[in-house]
Amino acid sequence: MARGFFITFEGGEGAGKSTQIRLLAEKLRAKGYKLLVTREPGGSPGAEAIRHVILSGAAEPFGPEMEALLFAAARSDHVEQVIRPAVQSGKIVLCDRFLDSSRVYQGGAGNLDPAYMQEMERVAINGMMPDMTLIFDIDPVEGLKRASSRRGAGQADRFEKEDIDIHQRRRRAFLDIAEKEPDRCIVIDASGNVDSVENLVTAAVFAGLEARTKATAGRAKGA
Repeated sequence: MARGFFITFEGGEGAGKSTQIRLLAEKLRAKGYKLLVTREPGGSPGAEAIRHVILSGAAEPFGPEMEALLFAAARSDHVEQVIRPAVQSGKIVLCDRFLDSSRVYQGGAGNLDPAYMQEMERVAINGMMPDMTLIFDIDPVEGLKRASSRRGAGQADRFEKEDIDIHQRRRRAFLDIAEKEPDRCIVIDASGNVDSVENLVTAAVFAGLEARTKATAGRAKGA
């Protein structure tokens, strides 16, 4: 591919995104695709420094506006230093969270002004919209149980510790995004076991890659 393929993975806590990214990456590498796996907040040196500030809860007392600004700053660095160069070089980029998490966590559940969020998003991504977004949907009660089991004796992060009503609002917000942007977003039922979810992810991604290949070939013939 002359241009790569940018896939983001979204959803609530404990939805299994990280596991599925790892499994998908193994399949893509086995088929010879050039690949980059990254995450947010983080993914670049500057963004990783901001990640600690956000997830530790250090910015929480300053309110959702400050958190949204920190996410935007981290995302801008991540896009320009890591994601854009990888996509332009023809790589498939798998990113654990991206702009939809900000829309949901700071915009929807954080009650920030939509115009404020849209302007920050515009500046932060600078045109780098995902080609495909997989939204992992799971009942927040089950998701939090999974997150707790995964964490063990470790401390819940800034977002895991919030009450169930907020997690329910986030779930609805993710599903609203999927409904409004069906050409980009695919909802994955994350309630099943790892293998069943893996099958759904594999089918969605390889169908997307096949469609991209056919579209590229069609444009080349037309030229």
